[in-house]
Amino acid sequence: MHAVSYTAQWMAAARSLESEREDALYVDPLASALAAPDGFRLIERYAGGGLLPFISIRTRFLDDAIGELRADPTIRQVVLIAAGMDTRAFRLDWPEDTVVFEVDHEPLLVEKQRRLTELGAEPRVDRRCVPADLTREWLPELEKAGFDPARPTLWVAEALTFFLTEEQAGGLLETLGSVSAPGSRLALDILGRALLRSPFSKPFLDRLADDGTPWIFGTDEPAEFLLAHGWKVDEIKEPGQPGAGEGRWPYEVQPPERRGANRLWLLQAEYLEG
Repeated sequence: MHAVSYTAQWMAAARSLESEREDALYVDPLASALAAPDGFRLIERYAGGGLLPFISIRTRFLDDAIGELRADPTIRQVVLIAAGMDTRAFRLDWPEDTVVFEVDHEPLLVEKQRRLTELGAEPRVDRRCVPADLTREWLPELEKAGFDPARPTLWVAEALTFFLTEEQAGGLLETLGSVSAPGSRLALDILGRALLRSPFSKPFLDRLADDGTPWIFGTDEPAEFLLAHGWKVDEIKEPGQPGAGEGRWPYEVQPPERRGANRLWLLQAEYLEG
């Protein structure tokens, strides 16, 4: 719980800082209150390496993936996996009849709700919290909250695969597929493997490991990895490309043929039936 909570506070602080910009990619008015007590300190601790712009770009990319539901009447069920202090249920415009499930550890969800209640925040969608331990069997808890595996689902896994082993990441994809009706979709981010070995990233990665939240898994072939576990990628972006923070990424976008480049992947995929 402590490790997940650290990450949730850090992400909330990053969303708060983005919201203060004149050229903000999104505005999250609740983020600052959800970042306490350590979020802004962690921003300073993990500074550098393009992390803040990546968080902002990723948040907007996943916001846009959710926004596409307005043009797709088949999906009205969304699951935010390891939702942390995410506030999309409160700040996005949702199609009518959508249900949003937020899955995370119970103590985190309880504390999050306490703060939201103090702020007088009201969700803009049918929001259902699902207390669950993602390291154990958690789908029964999701179904108890009203999740219907016979309905197409949009799964959103933000900043989750980083903390898993390759086996765990593949198992997660297969778990989602096991309850995904035809037409279900997945939006997520994945690290490039080279980034985990890069001297450029080492100081930051060492600080994460020291705090008990190491980044473990990455792949330089994300489409192939998802396909091996039942998901066909139909959109893949890197920060700085059109549709993924063009103009906001402080580094040159590397050409795809350059081997060994540090990469951060933003993906959407469709479930492969059967």
